[in-house]
Amino acid sequence: MVVTVLILALAALAMSYVAVAGVCQLSSERMLDIPNSRSSHMRPTTRGGGLAIVLCAFGGLGIFYVYRAANIPINCIIAFYVSGSLIALIGWLDDLYSLQSWVRLLVQALSAAFILIAVGYWNALSFPIFGTVRLNWIGIPITLFWIIGLTNAYNFMDGIDGIAGGQAVVAGLGWAVAGWISNLPLVHVLGILIAASSIGFLFHNWPPARVFMGDVGSAFIGFTLAFLPIVAAKNDSRLPFVGMLMVWPFMLDTTYTLLRRIKRGENILEAHRSHIYQRLVIAGYSHRFVTLIYVSLASIGTVIALLWYKRVPFVSVVAILLPILLFAGLWRFTARAETRVHPVT
Repeated sequence: MVVTVLILALAALAMSYVAVAGVCQLSSERMLDIPNSRSSHMRPTTRGGGLAIVLCAFGGLGIFYVYRAANIPINCIIAFYVSGSLIALIGWLDDLYSLQSWVRLLVQALSAAFILIAVGYWNALSFPIFGTVRLNWIGIPITLFWIIGLTNAYNFMDGIDGIAGGQAVVAGLGWAVAGWISNLPLVHVLGILIAASSIGFLFHNWPPARVFMGDVGSAFIGFTLAFLPIVAAKNDSRLPFVGMLMVWPFMLDTTYTLLRRIKRGENILEAHRSHIYQRLVIAGYSHRFVTLIYVSLASIGTVIALLWYKRVPFVSVVAILLPILLFAGLWRFTARAETRVHPVT
């Protein structure tokens, strides 16, 4: 299986690179992201390049299932293709026509509901220090919220060059390792495909970006990274927390920003530039610098998650406290940067 997965990874990387270049060549004016007051870029840039990641993930997983179908439940395959296709389609249409938010949410809710019906929901979750929490029927709304929440959080965080692709590489590799350790071929292969195709995409999206991922890519990756912990939880209730640590910078940034906007009485459905990563760019830091910060934080979380999963001694406390402390440090760093740009008088 190792040789098969390696070939698929290299093929996904190459096909993603070529496909993104094709999107750049064939895109129409409808696919141009025109800068406005809320943008973090300065020139019209093609969006929708994330379609290559979608195609590579679907194609690679299909090939693997046909030739190495052992231990991969067909219900999980069907659920991923059906729901993932809906997420990618509505994302692509949003890139073309800028759909209203309620339309996207409705499709996301339907996709999440199908996952719950076809795959199941979280009956229990295990955390460091606190142990296992039995959810029972409460797991239904929690799982539904998780899928919709991470799908949108990933979309919100795709606002500067390289940040969404970089996070996808880190989380994809993390799930590839977790799937290998747990003997979960679907998790292992899908993680590899997401990571490899995202690397191919980053050749075009690394600062300064020549193409943007678009909603078709960011929503699909967010959905996939939400789907994997649900499948993995069937094997071990600790794996959802592992998956959360892999994307913790995106989760905490989105949660903090949402609560901050609610507190200020802002319309949370309107576009804005108040995420911490956006505030750092406004304060004068480059896209490359900010992206590397978030990729580094995600990498630290992924390593800690895998060590905790392997039951390395004393990692439980670190797994809980370190993300909180790191995020507090990031918040403080951002506040100081903004003070230098806009000094208090």
